[in-house]
Amino acid sequence: MDEKQKNQINIELTEEVAGGIYSNLAIITHSPTEFVLDFVSLMPGAPKAKVKSRIVMTPQHAKRLYKALADNLSKYESNFGTIKEVNNEMLPPFTMGPKAQA
Repeated sequence: MDEKQKNQINIELTEEVAGGIYSNLAIITHSPTEFVLDFVSLMPGAPKAKVKSRIVMTPQHAKRLYKALADNLSKYESNFGTIKEVNNEMLPPFTMGPKAQA
């Protein structure tokens, strides 16, 4: 077995997870040891929204995610044009809570 094969990871994607979960709001909080990303589906006019998925990760993995997302956004915009930002003051910010930082 060569070094490349030795470092490969076999990742399984179940049918249940493959469908994904729609989210139009992310709430990010952190402590000294972990980042918590809550993905929410907020429906127009609804007085309440539920967290659909929560991801907890170390600060190191959060930074890797940040860099990977920045890289993918850059590639997306190179192929499809600039993503227009919509300022909607009715939506809460992406970061909340006493320990949150943008």
